[in-house]
Amino acid sequence: MKTIRVMTYNVHHCLGSDGRFDAGRVVQVIDQGGADIIALQDLQSATEKGTLAHFGRALGMNSYAGSPDSPLGFLSQLSLQGVQEYPLGAGGICLRGDTCIGGKRLHLFNVRLGSTDRGRQIASLLGPELLGSRSVSCPTLVLGDFSDLWWGAGNLNLALSLEKVGRPLWSATYPARFPLAARDRIYLRGGLRVLDYRVLRHRLARQGSTHLPFLVTVQVVDPRTHLKVEKLHRNRMETAPG
Repeated sequence: MKTIRVMTYNVHHCLGSDGRFDAGRVVQVIDQGGADIIALQDLQSATEKGTLAHFGRALGMNSYAGSPDSPLGFLSQLSLQGVQEYPLGAGGICLRGDTCIGGKRLHLFNVRLGSTDRGRQIASLLGPELLGSRSVSCPTLVLGDFSDLWWGAGNLNLALSLEKVGRPLWSATYPARFPLAARDRIYLRGGLRVLDYRVLRHRLARQGSTHLPFLVTVQVVDPRTHLKVEKLHRNRMETAPG
């Protein structure tokens, strides 16, 4: 398997654009996307039916979160490893996890930024603990709710470091009833080719949350195995004299 479909979706605590709480409606929207991995934001809910575990059971998918009360989570048909939550400051948060596609490791970063001090949050995301880490050397997807309505602080750094999937006029996701802003975005880096991307705009999606789901289908195009430099040095053959 070298192709994967990924969704990002801010479920807004299962409170729809019509002001009605309906976790079952959110489950239907997720199911209609047909994604292999879903990055969810704003999961906290007043009832058990709005939790990540409930979504996982309803959809028959594995669920992954950094902590029981985290607003972020992954649903996945594939196994995820190393799932860990990182604060970005000023209300921003990131959930990282890795999976394997076509024999190649894929890094996943599920992001929910706060509405203030975004420059600081994006600097933390791009910093040495997360995307700037030397361990993040394989194909990478960064997806989530970036909490901006227009070009703001830190966006230039994102554009210089990552490739954005889609164009603003085609990928607006907020508000769901009449989407004008591309708050929910997907970025990539490394050996990935975009095969398809789309926003779910059907009636149920417009009602299920204040955000629309954004999906991308990508293919791993670099199947090389990355070995540690130390291992290469140990196995290197030397030329014999003469």
